[in-house]
Amino acid sequence: MLQLDETATEAALQWTPLIESLRAMFREGCVMPVRHHHDVEVPGEPDATLLLMPAWLPGRYIGVKLATVVPGNGDRGLPAVMATYMLSSGQTGEALALIDGGALTVRRTAAASALAADFLARQDARRLTMIGTGRLSLNLIAAHASVRPIEAVTVWGRDRSKAEAVAEAVRKMPGLSAQVEDDLERAVAAADVVSVATLSETPLVFGRFLPKGCHLDLVGAFKPTMRESDDEAVRRAAVYVDTLAGATSEAGDIVQPLESGVLRLDDIRGDLFALCRGDVEGRTNDDTITLFKSVGAALEDLAGAILAYETATAPRA
Repeated sequence: MLQLDETATEAALQWTPLIESLRAMFREGCVMPVRHHHDVEVPGEPDATLLLMPAWLPGRYIGVKLATVVPGNGDRGLPAVMATYMLSSGQTGEALALIDGGALTVRRTAAASALAADFLARQDARRLTMIGTGRLSLNLIAAHASVRPIEAVTVWGRDRSKAEAVAEAVRKMPGLSAQVEDDLERAVAAADVVSVATLSETPLVFGRFLPKGCHLDLVGAFKPTMRESDDEAVRRAAVYVDTLAGATSEAGDIVQPLESGVLRLDDIRGDLFALCRGDVEGRTNDDTITLFKSVGAALEDLAGAILAYETATAPRA
């Protein structure tokens, strides 16, 4: 059985092939049962989350991810998300690969945001604001820069030293400049794309902050009780999600506005299935504010795991 550690997994999941693998999987589909989602008590800390996410392509591949999200890990200097992915043969059930699930998760999550931005962000988007300084931040910045001509990155975080570290890492990426901004409203108002990856329980991005033509990418807040945007942001934006079933049951940025009546189900323009299949339009003009909310899907993990496995086992020239 092939084993791919963090470094090998990242190397096998380059942005353009990964984004295109997700595009193809959303277009063609797979079998994706409802994921198991459990709160796990951690004494003296916020609850952790245990996720079990299966998906398969009949006769080809079977995959399952076992993941934990532990908010308290930030204080320990550890990633919030820990995970392992098992890929098996869809013909025999034989285990084919054990893949680092943390690297797979952050790469496919960032790639899904970039895939959405390819439909929803302005073609000339050059300024990106990154809200959040966790493991996802650099991946989101790099993924967005692979689909749009991003030149300038602004980083905001509650801990300025962490924001400075992210900005310093961005400056090492080809063609990108970076700065830290303490004023969140100013950081958002100057952006063409705003990407948010936090564990916030309360809104960070307010609708009044958003400039005309901005694309808002909401990646954190994966529980109904969590929120990264306010009602005004939802009112002002054309709203899209990664999967309708997931976002309308798990994402606080969608669930709470639906419950309060700020958002109706038919106000959601579409999900990545509909966008990738051409069933709905993405951005149609440069003035619209677009909002994309993701909660993640087992389909994304399966697409990434297949790409990693096939890339790692491909004959070398």
